[in-house]
Amino acid sequence: MWRDSGVPGDSFYEVRPECTDVPKSRFKIKAGKTLSVRKWQAAFTSEGYLDIGKTLSRIQHGGIHPSIRGEVWEFLLGCYDPKSTFEEREQIRQRRRVQYARYKEECRQMFPVVGSGRFITAPVVTEEGQPIHDPLVLLETNPEKGVLIPPQDSVNGNTMASSSTNAANNMEPVKDKKIIQWMLTLHQIGLDVVRTDRTLVFYEDQGHLSKLWDILAVYAWIDTDVGYCQGMSDLCSPMIILLDDEADAFWCFERLMRRLRGNFRCTDSSVGVEAQLSNLAAITQVVDPKLHQHLETLGGGDYLFAFRMLMVLFRREFSFCDSLYLWEMMWALEYDPDLFSMYEEPDAEKADGAKGKAKSIRQCGKYERENMRNAAKNAEGPLPISVFLVASVLKDKSTKLLQEARGLDDVVKILNDMTGNLDAKKACSGAMKLHKKYLKKAKKP
Repeated sequence: MWRDSGVPGDSFYEVRPECTDVPKSRFKIKAGKTLSVRKWQAAFTSEGYLDIGKTLSRIQHGGIHPSIRGEVWEFLLGCYDPKSTFEEREQIRQRRRVQYARYKEECRQMFPVVGSGRFITAPVVTEEGQPIHDPLVLLETNPEKGVLIPPQDSVNGNTMASSSTNAANNMEPVKDKKIIQWMLTLHQIGLDVVRTDRTLVFYEDQGHLSKLWDILAVYAWIDTDVGYCQGMSDLCSPMIILLDDEADAFWCFERLMRRLRGNFRCTDSSVGVEAQLSNLAAITQVVDPKLHQHLETLGGGDYLFAFRMLMVLFRREFSFCDSLYLWEMMWALEYDPDLFSMYEEPDAEKADGAKGKAKSIRQCGKYERENMRNAAKNAEGPLPISVFLVASVLKDKSTKLLQEARGLDDVVKILNDMTGNLDAKKACSGAMKLHKKYLKKAKKP
């Protein structure tokens, strides 16, 4: 399976030839450093039990070979328990595929464009639930190009046509507020889908765009608390590319959202990510007080300039391939072997006894080990490594920010200029060093 040592990771994610300004990946597949197919397979017993501790160190230092990235991510994100067999995982996989099919059918019954291989980019209902039959909304474009808005012909038809186009056209007024809210997000999902990773050849395929739209539409329906927010398409897109089966990609995305959904939760007065921005401010104040003071003087003490980095996990600051490399290093560093049981609520309740057992520190990521050692010191629970990553990036640019930033616009420009010029591995090691430094200083009275 191995190609020559030092093969650029970009070679697995083809960029459209006209996109000449896309940053090159720094991630290289290196024999002996990157987690290879052979090393990954060797970490399983004949029954399928995975010694994940064997693989974490390699992922933390050299990333994952792109050919196995999807299946490794399923473990890193807690889709499967390393202490399960091949057979047990296959049963879970099939059960989840059935569950996803049910969710999708439920959505299709409400709006038949779901699952049709097409998607919408214009609103289909008003806030009162009235169908929108404006010519712009009902314009139908070539299905091969992707966007579907139901045609105008049968707006006044009395019967429900079999095609998704006509079915969407004959919509009755919607009364259920939950359904109205969901339908109001569908065109926004479409608008975001056509902008997501548009430099990749992969998304020239209409089927891939509609798959991304379907997954996000279904997720928006089942997560009634958060629904859909801009940025989610950036988080979901890699799942579609790495996992062939749509249901598998959905559940991988759903697990990622378990970690991040708090960032997207909004109230009338705040956005969830503000809590992490406050933590970022506190960390910077400890590890780089001069920079923190400078940012406060400029009116940036709320750290809103770092909003995007935390919301979409550096997708805009790194090339596509490097952002995947960064994510898997982060997840390997944070890995907790209890993830699966924490997420599978019914199973976790049955296994209360098992939860009481001490977890093997060897099966934990390096960052999680540090948190375990310092658990008693942090009553609110450990901070995600992503906050320390942003702090590491800020510290790395500290001199430039102190010397050149005379206003918040300068801060934003300096940070935007980093795009494509960041080293994922260096950022992760910087985050780990800052984490240690922060814990040490925070302990002092």
